[in-house]
Amino acid sequence: MSAPVTASAIPSLAAVKAADWDACAGTENPFVSYAFLSAMEDSGCVGPGTGWTPTHIVIEKAGGGPDGGGLAGCVPMYLKSHSQGEYVFDHSWAHAWERAGGDYYPKLQVSVPFSPVTGPRLLASDEGTRGLLLNACVQAADKMGVSSLHITFPTFEQWSEMGDAGLLLRKDQQFIWRNDGYATFDDFLAALSSRKRKNIRKERAQAVSPGIDIEVLTGKDLREEHWDAFYRFYVDTSSRKWGRPYLNRTFFSLIGERMPEKIVLVLCKRAGRYIAGAINLLGSDALFGRNWGCVEDHPCLHFEACYYQAIEFAITHGLSRVEAGAQGQHKLARGYLPQFTCSAHWIADPGFRQAVARFLKEEGAYVEHDQEVLAAHGPFKRVPQADGEE
Repeated sequence: MSAPVTASAIPSLAAVKAADWDACAGTENPFVSYAFLSAMEDSGCVGPGTGWTPTHIVIEKAGGGPDGGGLAGCVPMYLKSHSQGEYVFDHSWAHAWERAGGDYYPKLQVSVPFSPVTGPRLLASDEGTRGLLLNACVQAADKMGVSSLHITFPTFEQWSEMGDAGLLLRKDQQFIWRNDGYATFDDFLAALSSRKRKNIRKERAQAVSPGIDIEVLTGKDLREEHWDAFYRFYVDTSSRKWGRPYLNRTFFSLIGERMPEKIVLVLCKRAGRYIAGAINLLGSDALFGRNWGCVEDHPCLHFEACYYQAIEFAITHGLSRVEAGAQGQHKLARGYLPQFTCSAHWIADPGFRQAVARFLKEEGAYVEHDQEVLAAHGPFKRVPQADGEE
C-alpha cells in the first residue's frame, strides 16, 4: 500500500528545505530550482506589494514535516492582483469579465515569475502525483473563490495531462535554435541558404566593428562589478519596454551567489567600458536566453550578444537547443525556428469558461497557421525532393 500524502499551501519557499524542493524539481530546468525561485522571494521581486503573493502547493510524504519524509511533489503558484510579467496575455479576458460585472482579480498563477520559459510546473516525477498536485491547485482556486487558475509554459507532456483533467488548453509560439550535431559555428552556417549565411557573417562582423570585445562569463568568473554593469543595461531596456523593471539589483546578486554555474552572462565592452549584455541560464541540455540591455546602440550588437553567442556556447558545450524567449520573428532569419508553447486554464464561472473556450479555438487555429507560414520561410537550405514527393 502506498504511503498517504497531504497537500497544503505555503506562503514562502522558506517553509521547505531546498533539497526537498529540488528533489521534486529535478536538474533539467534551472527556473524551477529552489535557488532561482527563492531569489525571487528573498530579493522582494515577488511578495508583498508586488501583486505576486507566493501560494505554493506542496505534497508531503508520510512522516513529512521539518524532519520527516520530505516532499512528494510541489508547485510554484502565486496569487496575482494583475496580469503583468506573465507573457501569456489574458488582459482581454479580464476586461470582458469585469464588463460583465465580475472580479477577474485576484487569480492564481502557476508559473515562474517574469520568465517565459517552458519547463515543468507540476514538480513530481510520476503522473499520479502530478494529478494530485493539479487537483490541489484547482481545489485551492475553488476554495479561495478566485476567478481563474492559469498554468503557463508547462512542458507538452504536462500540458496534455492538464487537458485530460479538463482544463482549457492554449497555444502560442516561440523561436528555438536546435543543434543538428554541429561541431562549429561554421557547420551551422553551412546548413543555411547562401543569402542567410552571408547575412549572418556580415552582422557578426558589423557588431564588433566599433572595437567591441565580447566576454562570456559563468561560474566563479562572475563578480559584482559584472552584475552592476548588467543591471544598468537591464534597467535601461526594461524602463523603455515596460515602464519599470520587474527584477531588482539584489536578485542578480542572489542568483550569482546561489547558482553561478547555471548562469552564462555575455558582456560587451568598448574602450574599456561595458556597454551591453545578455543573460542566459543553463539547463542540463539547453541554454535559455532571458534579458538583454545596452547603454550604447550599435548595429547588430543585439543579434551577436543574444543569438550568435548563445549558439556558439551551445555548440561548444554540446547542448541540444537554445530557447531565446518570447516574441521576435526576426529570430527566424538567424536560425531560430518556431515551436509551440503552451498554457492551461481553469475558469470558475461556466458561462465565462465557454466564452474563453470559443476564443481559444479560434486563436489556436490562427497560431497553427502562422507557424506553418513561418516554418516555410526558414533560413535553412531546402532539401531537394524526389520526383513524386510533395
